Amino acid sequence: MMAQTWTFDQLAKLRHYRPNLVDQTLSEILTRQSELRWLLVTGAYLDGEINLGKAAELLGLHRLELQKRFLMQGIPLRLGSETPEEAKAETDAIMNWNCSAEENSLQ
Repeated sequence: MMAQTWTFDQLAKLRHYRPNLVDQTLSEILTRQSELRWLLVTGAYLDGEINLGKAAELLGLHRLELQKRFLMQGIPLRLGSETPEEAKAETDAIMNWNCSAEENSLQ
């Protein structure tokens, strides 16, 4: 079945009533579809919806590795936080990355 425009509209409506169902399903799709995950995250970064740290977290990359990939692909970098909320989000993303790296090294 090919997704139609109405499908996306209905997903947005359904998310209002059943957010866990929609979020879990989208998370499963993005886990299996790395190209789609890359395109969505990169698009959100380019649109200014997320910062570099959050993009790296969502892609499972270290911030510096993502920065290098973006440069290699000609994707402009937005360095530094523009708002206090962005600064906190970047700090949280780095802390989450560090915790994940520590957990993985203990296993």
